[in-house]
Amino acid sequence: MPVNDVNLPYGVVRNSLAGAATVSGPVVQAGAIHGGLHLHGSSALPTPRQLPPCPRRLVGREADLEALDDSLAVEAASADVTVVVTGPAGVGKTALAAQWLRGLAGRFPDGQLYADLRGYAPGGPADPAEALGGFLRAFGVSPVPGSMAEGAALWRSLAAGRRIAVLLDNASTAAQVRPLLPGSDHTVVVVTSRRRLTGLGIDGAVFRSLGPLATEASAEILAERVGRSRVVDESDAAAEVVDACGGLPLAICLAAARIAARPVQSLAATAEILGRGADRLGALHADGEAVRDLLDASYDVLQPDAARLYGLLGLLPFAEFTVEAAAVVADVDRVAADRLLDELMDVHLLEEVLPGRFRFHDLVRLHAQGHGAGLRDSQVGRAATDRIVDWYLASTTAAEAVVSPSHRTLPREYRTLPVHPAREFADDTQALGWLDEERDRLADLLRWAPACGRNAATWQLADAMWPLFLRLRPARLWVEAHRIGLRAARADGDRRGELRMLTSGGNGLRNAGEAAEAARWFNEALDLAGELAQPLAQADALYGLSQTHRMTGRLDEAADCLREVVRIREAQDYLRGSALARLAHGEVLLLADRAAEAVTSIERAHRELASIGDDYEAARAIAFLGVAHTTLGGYDRADRCLQEALAGFRARLSGHWEARTLEFAGELEERRGRPAAARARFEESLARYRELAATAEAARLADRLAAYDTDSGPPATPGRPAGPRP
Repeated sequence: MPVNDVNLPYGVVRNSLAGAATVSGPVVQAGAIHGGLHLHGSSALPTPRQLPPCPRRLVGREADLEALDDSLAVEAASADVTVVVTGPAGVGKTALAAQWLRGLAGRFPDGQLYADLRGYAPGGPADPAEALGGFLRAFGVSPVPGSMAEGAALWRSLAAGRRIAVLLDNASTAAQVRPLLPGSDHTVVVVTSRRRLTGLGIDGAVFRSLGPLATEASAEILAERVGRSRVVDESDAAAEVVDACGGLPLAICLAAARIAARPVQSLAATAEILGRGADRLGALHADGEAVRDLLDASYDVLQPDAARLYGLLGLLPFAEFTVEAAAVVADVDRVAADRLLDELMDVHLLEEVLPGRFRFHDLVRLHAQGHGAGLRDSQVGRAATDRIVDWYLASTTAAEAVVSPSHRTLPREYRTLPVHPAREFADDTQALGWLDEERDRLADLLRWAPACGRNAATWQLADAMWPLFLRLRPARLWVEAHRIGLRAARADGDRRGELRMLTSGGNGLRNAGEAAEAARWFNEALDLAGELAQPLAQADALYGLSQTHRMTGRLDEAADCLREVVRIREAQDYLRGSALARLAHGEVLLLADRAAEAVTSIERAHRELASIGDDYEAARAIAFLGVAHTTLGGYDRADRCLQEALAGFRARLSGHWEARTLEFAGELEERRGRPAAARARFEESLARYRELAATAEAARLADRLAAYDTDSGPPATPGRPAGPRP
């Protein structure tokens, strides 16, 4: 034991400590101490409670908290648990983890430790040794070992036997996390990251991915932060603010901070700013924190090829796309595209909504568009734009060739070489299914292509989408596509394209109930076909006029037009076209109460359509034969026809004609005096019309069903079957 000299006023006294003495706390040695000696420092360190602050109430995360509880409950009481919480920037990973661990404080009384691993900080990720040193010092170890291996071993030894919880926030890789895992019983570790960190699965980790909040939860957070009365008073503007934030808690909190800081400004002012597209990212900031900064940090860790793809995807006019589309826009094969998309998903800049189909969150898409803006006018950007337009045009044309081969008569113009092959389809069901899946992308592409200088591709794409319009009957899109296509064909100076847009678009207008405008389009088409000396196009225009005459009740004029159509098409050896005109003539005869004559015309049309393998149109003929036989009292034959037609339409995914045939079947049951069966068929038809958003048809069926009384049934004397309606 060292001996101390203490200077006193009366001289120098040499003091010593010896024997069994214990010294604790501040001590002045003033004399000789004998016996065993033990020196102790100051009082013990406090138990670490390092978790970051979090909201008092975590709105909208009840299911996530319950899932975290379940992950802990399934393990043995003494086992350690590692939970990885992943999700996009600003989704609330840290808040969720911190609140969950706070709720477990009683279960882990020996300490709650926290380390920010700075996975996306400007200076790069933190060295795990830094976090390790902090943990050791929290338990009184100082100095800490110099080597990572020695420090990790000491950390595991220190954690053994202790019941502790650890939050490793903003991790970048599994390798960064592993040295910090205590690996001992009675511990829980929560890792948060924008990356998926699937490598931690080897260490037995369980995973929880956070998605955006539901609209109701977002609205509740806004109300809590800006005042419920303001939200109630401006409910529409509040809803716009919530929608603009896309379910990201950070974005909602930043918007709320902006609103709260401006108590005299209306919510509508913030909603208007947030509604300005790219300005939204700039508006969502407070005290130096911004959504754009978080997304920039995620973007900065991407490899160059993935960053390039991110910007190119930002050029696209749609937020959801397939792996094939990504391969086309990046000009790589599917395997390479899949790898690049996986890298984007790894940092949660992209999500996979279905196998092979991906989507940007609204705010992430704005960020991607910002990066794409720098590529838009470059050679790289223009080439990517041309490739995606050409690929969709080629794929849609391939579907058209399978479903409606006789319609495919006009040329297609491509700017890029066919490096990326178009989709291939085994049959019309597969082709029609693809058109249905891609209809939103096709619609966005139609609206976008003219601004990219692709007028020819625009009207040709609208033309290639004909099977979608004919079979699935999306009324609004049908009309919009042909209005866009007509402008594009005229801008392109292609008279044949203009003629096709007029006739096909006139059909869309007619189906949408716009009879007067449809008649104008068909008359323009008739004049243009005469100028171009195209008799089949004249027949198409006359056919369209016949349908508008039928809609307005001019049945004799409709029949005259159709007889002329049959004459022209037969003279041109167009068997399918003349058969379709005969079928339409039969429909007009049904409307004119001439069912026996209609049967003759429809049966011939059916034979001709069946002979050329046009199963869809043959099914339509069978359906109308069912209507005719219902009118003539041949109920059993009518029932067989309608069942055959119904099976055909279901097999070919023709929802509109499935609904219509169910309606015909309900009319048959009414004629048979079977009200319960009739009602069941009408209800099936109504449900199908509603699925298809066929508003007029659904309203008609709803009115018809309203006439039914559950006790007395429908009116005792049913009217003539509605059949083909004007």
